[in-house]
Amino acid sequence: MRLPEHGANSKRLYASMNITMPDEVLDFSENCNPAGPPPSVVEAWPTLISTLNSYPDPDGQPFRSAVSDYHQVDEQQMLVGNGAAEILSLLAGTYRGKRVLLIDPTFSEYRATLEVNGAEVVSLQAVESEGFQLPMCQILEALPEADAIYICTPNNPTGYLPTKDALLTIIKAANSSSTDVVLDEAFIDFVDESKSCIPQVANYPNLLIVRSMTKMYAIPGIRLGYLIAHPERIETLKQQASHWHVNGLAAEIGVLCLQEEAYRQQAILHAQTERLKMTQFLRVHGCEVLDSSANYVVMKPLQDAKKLYKDLLKQGIVLRHSENFRGMDGRWLRIGMKSEPMMATLREVMDQWFKRQ
Repeated sequence: MRLPEHGANSKRLYASMNITMPDEVLDFSENCNPAGPPPSVVEAWPTLISTLNSYPDPDGQPFRSAVSDYHQVDEQQMLVGNGAAEILSLLAGTYRGKRVLLIDPTFSEYRATLEVNGAEVVSLQAVESEGFQLPMCQILEALPEADAIYICTPNNPTGYLPTKDALLTIIKAANSSSTDVVLDEAFIDFVDESKSCIPQVANYPNLLIVRSMTKMYAIPGIRLGYLIAHPERIETLKQQASHWHVNGLAAEIGVLCLQEEAYRQQAILHAQTERLKMTQFLRVHGCEVLDSSANYVVMKPLQDAKKLYKDLLKQGIVLRHSENFRGMDGRWLRIGMKSEPMMATLREVMDQWFKRQ
């Protein structure tokens, strides 16, 4: 039995588990903002259709300029992509035959894209008993022999947010050894923009920061992300990308999304509120729950996690398994923060399950 590599794929998951899929399924395996796309996007939808009549801008305008204004960075430091996934694929292509460090457990696409592009992937295992925090000694020792290191901040799946001091220590050490630091900030929107390392890009040519529009703005269907890095790195990657790799509809929607400050603040507050309620509930039931800064939590029940996962599936509740997260190996489950009614339903169903054990 091979489970899907990612969340948000309920039909394939039920088929792989050989479980009849209920008519109604509540999916907590993916972690997009439960509010749905921003109001401005919904309101503008009828007029956005007109973009389908024209070829998109090769550089992702007007979104590229909007990101430049939003982060106060030069446009030459930025590459717009067909989702963060395309950015990761383009980056992986530059590390063929090179050594890249990953801190496990982390997002599985790093390894997948690097290995298919012929990189030598070296895994540094974060310690479970320490909450899967960055293994700083291991990292600093391994950097001189590495060409790049990938760090997810906040980390997926743990939600762990490294301190800025820790990240700067790594960035500075990596700069001394000419090692790239690829920071994936796909979930930083759910924390605070002040926690981003984007301002450091101007100081460190070895720093590359990947951002996604999918999670905060609930627009996974249009694929939109971007990279901020030194202009020379951006130019090299642009030459590898296809000519029209960002569609015009996505570029226009991205502009609207970045203007939604009230929407962002509400999403942050909602994630914090539901995360706290879920964490308290799980700990009451004896589960180990890692402190998370993202819009999800990971938990390890006292009981068999695989049994809990399967029993919830039968009741139409989909959590995210950890079979492909190294060091978690199916013993942990990730729960995305959804609407208040959905979260209440989840707690009710799980409460009944715990009482039966």
